[in-house]
Amino acid sequence: MTILTVTAKGQVTLRKDLLQHLGVGPGQKIEIDKLPDGRISVQAARPTGTIDDFVGLLAGKSRKVATLEEINEAIAGGWAGEK
Repeated sequence: MTILTVTAKGQVTLRKDLLQHLGVGPGQKIEIDKLPDGRISVQAARPTGTIDDFVGLLAGKSRKVATLEEINEAIAGGWAGEK
């Protein structure tokens, strides 16, 4: 069991090993749920973005324009677990 110290501002810092266990890195978010018995549940936040948030995300990041064939190959490779 890990014991954390509450600061004068009422804050706690999660140790690196706890964040690694959650799979959370810098800039990512965590969710805290208050349980009825005075406990809390901590987990990595799931992204809630929409496809509209994704479209155009990489616009202007490369000069190369992929063909439909290249895009389809990349998609097929992703589903097959290839990088």
